[in-house]
Amino acid sequence: MVLGEVREAVKAVVLAGGQGTRRRPRTETVKKELLPLVDRAILHHSLDRLVRHGVDEVIMSSPYLEESFEPFIAERAGSPSIVWVSESVPLDTGGAIVQALDRVGGEAFLAMNGDVITDLDVTAMLHAHRERGAVATIALHHTDDARPFGLVMTEADGRVTEFREKPADLVPGDINAGTYVLEPTAIDRYPRGEPLSIERVVFPELIGSGGLVRGFPSGAYWMDLGTPEKYLQANFDALSGKLATLQYPAPFLHESALVDPGARVGRLTVVGPACSIGSDADVDSTVLHPEARVMPGGRVRGSILGRRAVVGEGASVTECVLGEGAIVPPGLEIESARVSPFSEAPAPA
Repeated sequence: MVLGEVREAVKAVVLAGGQGTRRRPRTETVKKELLPLVDRAILHHSLDRLVRHGVDEVIMSSPYLEESFEPFIAERAGSPSIVWVSESVPLDTGGAIVQALDRVGGEAFLAMNGDVITDLDVTAMLHAHRERGAVATIALHHTDDARPFGLVMTEADGRVTEFREKPADLVPGDINAGTYVLEPTAIDRYPRGEPLSIERVVFPELIGSGGLVRGFPSGAYWMDLGTPEKYLQANFDALSGKLATLQYPAPFLHESALVDPGARVGRLTVVGPACSIGSDADVDSTVLHPEARVMPGGRVRGSILGRRAVVGEGASVTECVLGEGAIVPPGLEIESARVSPFSEAPAPA
């Protein structure tokens, strides 16, 4: 895949207001966009991609765990510059974009969900938007199962005609991929400071009033990281080379991690900064966030270990999510469990 280039600077609104309820307990103490994808926060990867497509400034906001973005913004050096807009109340996707209109100016701009990983060529998307004279362009992703997302219906020329509710039965189709090109006129009639959904209100009203809303189908890699399973899969895909712009060794062992020579670490495993894995431990298909520990003889499969989480000596953890500072006592076996931050996993009933 060859990434396009944007000749003029472009601005983007990055939506980061969701609470990440489907990824709890890990998101109880850290915003979902700030969780690591292999070696860097998901949001770093998203902003890096925007820079490659000529974006020089992003506008962001979040009413949830807003303070957790301060270290991220402080460590983010160079382009793009980040403008933070505080939300006194949650404004939803459309309301956050309306709130940012004073910053984007009078030209077409990008808006995107901050917790989506994709190789989408937004340069090509911008070109198609301008060439077709659309007021809004929506990136589309084809899926074999549209039930979690709902369907976007288009005509043969790409004009969007309808947003359909999530189907009850398994059906393939095109879904909203969470990246948009918008003219300011698409959204400037809505009042500032009020909650507004771009998916449920703005786009249907644009379509109903005859505004030209077009779809931009793409075969690029795309993953919505809304669940632990999808989050793990994105990490595994990055390790497997499925993202054109991300290349990592597999397994990924941070240079500061300590792995005992007698431990086994499977190929699809991420061992983050200052993590440790003890002797005779067996870890596979798992992501360890910074300072997580697997004690000697511990066994971990298909799990997410939050920051400073501990799997005790001889314990077994299968398809679990451990919150920050969570502890699995020595010898305990748990499966499909979610352990809250700073708590101890209870013994199975």
